[in-house]
Amino acid sequence: MNIQIAVIDDDDSFRIATEALIRSLGYEATGYASAEAFLVDRPHQDADCIISDIQMTGMTGIEMKERLNELGSGVAVIFVSAHTDATLPQRVRECGGFTLLHKPFHGQILIDAIDRALAALQE
Repeated sequence: MNIQIAVIDDDDSFRIATEALIRSLGYEATGYASAEAFLVDRPHQDADCIISDIQMTGMTGIEMKERLNELGSGVAVIFVSAHTDATLPQRVRECGGFTLLHKPFHGQILIDAIDRALAALQE
């Protein structure tokens, strides 16, 4: 089974580095510079996991997750953010996000979150 992971972030360097990390784990990775580009491309139908920034130009990561919820998608979304807004953890929980990682973080933290999200798929 090919594991598909979507990376959505308007920070090109973070997105490209994250895609490379995911591929090094043997998974397929596709990057998107915006939530809108991701939704238009419709990969959410095939994604096993999504890694998404919260604060992006246009639609936020949380708004994208709410849209996926409306479409009936239960895909795990790992949110990442450089912002330290105290309300973010609650907002992530309320929209059904899998977890929230604060940038910058060590790659192993993301790998562990991906492993937990994929393990939850098996349950």
